[in-house]
Amino acid sequence: MTAHSSPPDQMRLPLQRDLPEGPEGFVISDCNRAAVEALADWPNLIGGVMSICGPEGGGKSRLAQIWAERVGATALHGAEAALIDPLELEGRPVLLDDAMEADDETLFHLINLAQAPGGALLLVSREPPSAWSAALPDLRSRLDAVRTVPLEPPDDAVLAAMLEARFAERGIRPAKDVIPYLLRRIDRSAAAAATVVERLDAMHRPVTRALAREVVEGGDQSGELFE
Repeated sequence: MTAHSSPPDQMRLPLQRDLPEGPEGFVISDCNRAAVEALADWPNLIGGVMSICGPEGGGKSRLAQIWAERVGATALHGAEAALIDPLELEGRPVLLDDAMEADDETLFHLINLAQAPGGALLLVSREPPSAWSAALPDLRSRLDAVRTVPLEPPDDAVLAAMLEARFAERGIRPAKDVIPYLLRRIDRSAAAAATVVERLDAMHRPVTRALAREVVEGGDQSGELFE
């Protein structure tokens, strides 16, 4: 009996390919276009403080990292920002991811420093600064005044790109109808895309729509990442 190889669109690629980490790997679509355009030329001329916010897994941290690399910003994260002497950041752009976790005093100093020549502060969080709690009255007024640009949950174009990237990382070439099938059935987040691809990979079988259905239905039973 002659063995038959899998159809080309179901084969595992022999080598994982390197995925672009810079702007060329970031898909621009309606869900993130406003934030992309807001950051395109910022902080040139105006400086100050800006916030991008949105649900987990929507790409806001990735977009912020691209911005930080472009402008040479110092990248800080959450409560760890308190370990940096704010005076060392004077006159330079700063990225603060998970900004809601920073303490009031740190936020207050960073916002003030952003007003100095050469300064800028990009805040990244799920909720807009106007929704954060703040015990310092002066901080409250500053947070309320921050220009905020929301990112929406990934739309079909962005979620498809996330799935394609996760498959490529694992050297998987799914059947052509797999990604359209998954778009209608998984949560719209990077975490859901990574999880479903991991589960498909763990099956060690050609990634077809039938296999995707099997994995998604199993996810439905667990009630974790699938709609």
